[in-house]
Amino acid sequence: FPTRRSSDLGSTLAKYQTLTNQLEEYCKLQGYTYIDQLQVKDMDDFYAGWKDAKKGKAKKLERLKGLVRFCLKRKCLTENIAEDLKAPPNASALNPKSPFEDEELKRIYAACDKIRPQLKSGPGYRTWDGQDTRDFIDVSIYTGLRISDVCLFDVSKRLFGNDIFLRMHKTEKPLYTWIPNWLVDRLRARERAHGPLIFHCGVTGNAKQLSDIWRNKRLKLVFKLAGPFKEKPGPHRFRHTFARILLERGVEDTDVAELIGD
Repeated sequence: FPTRRSSDLGSTLAKYQTLTNQLEEYCKLQGYTYIDQLQVKDMDDFYAGWKDAKKGKAKKLERLKGLVRFCLKRKCLTENIAEDLKAPPNASALNPKSPFEDEELKRIYAACDKIRPQLKSGPGYRTWDGQDTRDFIDVSIYTGLRISDVCLFDVSKRLFGNDIFLRMHKTEKPLYTWIPNWLVDRLRARERAHGPLIFHCGVTGNAKQLSDIWRNKRLKLVFKLAGPFKEKPGPHRFRHTFARILLERGVEDTDVAELIGD
């Protein structure tokens, strides 16, 4: 069985890397060499310079405070210099997104069928068309995985018969969901054509860059052709659609929550 998703670790490490890169750049501007040169005012100034949206800023602040606690425990710092920093007001407020309705999904699939092969020159690039995007959408809807996980979907590590590995459960047991035979066949066909990383594109293996390509180019084109929508379309709404379909089929809400990791 899979033990831990590398994409989980990679995504978390990338977020901490972004924070530490920004902190290192701040220290260079201040002429600091050692972390214990940072003071409370430095944390105020560093935090004030972030350009992130409210929710992103709050999440990054959690990482900064975690870093400071790490340094405190190891005696690299003598005081909690980030203790007084507060997340932006209403940063934790929910911004719920609706699932796609069946009629909207029909228009989305019809839009996929309209997209002809898109040529891209350069090493490592793949020609893609609407059917590639349709497969990407089907995996999103049938698994509830986030866009970054679908971008890095590895058939050799995730697909076992009709079962798709989602994540390790809190009980340390692997958690799976089921997909139909026709989708298994499509994913296996992609594997034969492209290798196990069936949605990889370009020369990058970076989850954020891959997500940007799928979100801002391929899915955006589909949504443009399929519109208009009652609510702004986006890849995260496929996760809500996954939950909506399961609930409509009578799956217990606690089981749905486990499957989407909520």
